[in-house]
Amino acid sequence: MQQLRLLVIEDDAALAEVLSLHFEDQGASVGVACTFADGLAAASAGAFDLALLDQHLPDGTGIELLPRLLNAAPDLAVIMMTGRHDLELAIEAMRRGAADFVHKPVQPAQLEESIERLLARRRAARAATARPAEPSRVQRDLIGRSAAMLEVSKGIALAARGATTVLIGGESGSGKEVVARLIHQHSRVPSPFVAVNCAAIVDNLLESELFGHERGAFTGATARKPGRFEQARTGTLFLDEVGELAPPLQAKLLRVLQEGTFERVGGTETLSSNARVVAATNRDLMAEVAAGRFREDLAYRLRVVEIRVPPLRERREDIPLLVDGLLARIAERLALPRPRITDEAEARLATHDWPGNVRELENLLTRAALDARDGIITSDMLALPDPAGAAPVSATDSVLRTLDEVQAEHIQRVLSNTGGHKARSCEILGISRPALDRKIAKYGLKVSK
Repeated sequence: MQQLRLLVIEDDAALAEVLSLHFEDQGASVGVACTFADGLAAASAGAFDLALLDQHLPDGTGIELLPRLLNAAPDLAVIMMTGRHDLELAIEAMRRGAADFVHKPVQPAQLEESIERLLARRRAARAATARPAEPSRVQRDLIGRSAAMLEVSKGIALAARGATTVLIGGESGSGKEVVARLIHQHSRVPSPFVAVNCAAIVDNLLESELFGHERGAFTGATARKPGRFEQARTGTLFLDEVGELAPPLQAKLLRVLQEGTFERVGGTETLSSNARVVAATNRDLMAEVAAGRFREDLAYRLRVVEIRVPPLRERREDIPLLVDGLLARIAERLALPRPRITDEAEARLATHDWPGNVRELENLLTRAALDARDGIITSDMLALPDPAGAAPVSATDSVLRTLDEVQAEHIQRVLSNTGGHKARSCEILGISRPALDRKIAKYGLKVSK
């Protein structure tokens, strides 16, 4: 901690002396203030890099002093200290700009770790600021320069030429809905794009969701409701996770694709639909057909044009472009200044296997953007497992496996990485809780507690 200029704002003289001696031994220059007024005056002089701020002072509170310190010395990093285990106070302190929050009795090792982390971030921020800012390289939905993504773009162009059905394959979180929306956009059809997640709605409600229902068709049906086929009109109906459809719904979907007609649940009137169906699945539909779980005639009807979206681990060269585009999108959504990412952090992203694909990357960058108080994302802000602790690649990984085997392994890996947290696992996988429970039962997966 050579050359660190530390300000201790603490009314407990004994603790202030202990902290002063400890950090002076580490090579820091330490100043002490025992009151609100003295702390503000010392910080205003601009002679300190970091402050340790107590909550309870004889002439005020630390939470009130905090914004005044940062206003007087914008470059000052402040660590709040308090003897009360008050979570709401911690939230408020961080919201007001505290760099960290620790409870008393203060553990010097914990405090050192926090200070070292803050100093590393400060150095990274200064180094990044020294480099000229680059303009955002990406303002598009489809991001990448890999050969695999070039094939995806060609598939979109082909599908946009006509109103035929399209099947988009790919792992959860890889961007299948983005591809579907781009097909609709480039088709230049004025009617709407309507999306339905077939895995997120239970079977008895999904029929009504797709085809609508008449009043009195079932308990709770107090009025006629048009289905998604009616809402899409002559536009695009996107059926996400179509491989999850139950057999009766597969038959009804096949009829719409073949004849363009259907009836609402509980109704007798035959309705017509000119909606273009774009479906997506993370399953191999032909393997599902062979296993007797999916109709062969429907599979062929859906895959007139077929597009495979590659998983992120197969297009690592796209990660820098994705990071750039996602950070711009995240900053706009959260109304934050667009953060920058250090070279070390970006290189760290390239070492991860991304079981949740682009969705996982976006979630991770969102959290890091919220943590980037200096506008710089450093590698310690990335909640990723240590690559050194990754399991060795099995010799069987090069053997061709069934989709069920791959899917079971992937879901198990996500469950293990989240510690068995089902809600987080569903978010990464892009499926509903019932769908996850069905897959856990189907594959006999372990859910750690």
